[in-house]
Amino acid sequence: MANEAHPCPCDIGHRLEYGGMGHEVQVEHIKAYVTRCPVDAGKAVIVIQDIFGWQLPNTRYMADLISGNGYTTIVPDFFVGQEPWSPTGDWSTFPEWLKTRNARKINKEFDAVLRYLKQQCHAQKIGVVGFCWGGIAVHHVMMTYPELRAGVSVYGIVKDSEDIYSLKNPTLFIFAENDAVIPLEQVSLLTQKLKEHCKVEYQIKTFSGQTHGFVHRKREDCLPADKPYIDEARRNLIEWLNKYI
Repeated sequence: MANEAHPCPCDIGHRLEYGGMGHEVQVEHIKAYVTRCPVDAGKAVIVIQDIFGWQLPNTRYMADLISGNGYTTIVPDFFVGQEPWSPTGDWSTFPEWLKTRNARKINKEFDAVLRYLKQQCHAQKIGVVGFCWGGIAVHHVMMTYPELRAGVSVYGIVKDSEDIYSLKNPTLFIFAENDAVIPLEQVSLLTQKLKEHCKVEYQIKTFSGQTHGFVHRKREDCLPADKPYIDEARRNLIEWLNKYI
C-alpha cells in the first residue's frame, strides 16, 4: 500500500529467507534493527518499513545492503508494537487497519531514532529510505526535517495533500510503470508540482515494465528480464545517498 487516498492490496511478493547482519535494539519506546558499518564515517540511513513491518527480511536485507556502502543503518518499528499487515489478512479490513498506522504521524518515533543515531552511533550526516508505506513516510519527513541530507522514496506517494513539493533536501522518487497501487497520473502530478514549486534537487524515476515492490520484494533471480531494473534501482538509491550525505 503506497497510496493514501485509495488503499488497495499490496502483494508481499517474494519473502526472502534472510537472517541479517545486524542486531535488534531498544530505542526509547520502540524496537529497531541496527547494522553498524565496519568503517565508521559518521553517516547513517534510517530505513522505513512497508506494511509488512520492521521485521520483514527483505527490508533488513536492503538495510544491510545500504550499510555495506558506508552507513550505519536502522530499521525502526514505526508501528510501535502494533501488528504489521499479514499477507493472509482480509483485505476488506485493510482501510480500518491502516487508520491506526498513519505514515505522516511518526514524528515522535523519528525524533527518538535521530537521538539514538546521534548519541549512540555518533552519526553526523543522516539520510532516509522508505518502501511503500515507508515511501510515504520519507516524503513526509523530507518536508519536515531540514537536517536530513537526502531521502529516497520507493513507490510511496502523498496524494491527498496540496503541499507535496516543499522538500527540505534532495529527494529521489522511484516508481514502477505497472504499479497497480500508484497510477502513472499520480506520478505525473507529483512531477508537475515539484517542477513548479520545489526549490531543492529531486529526481523522479519510473522503471519500465516493473510492478509495485520490485526494488525490495522481488528476488533478483525471479525473471531474467527484471534483474537489470532491480539492480539499477538499487544502484540509483545508493548513488543518491552517496551524492548527498
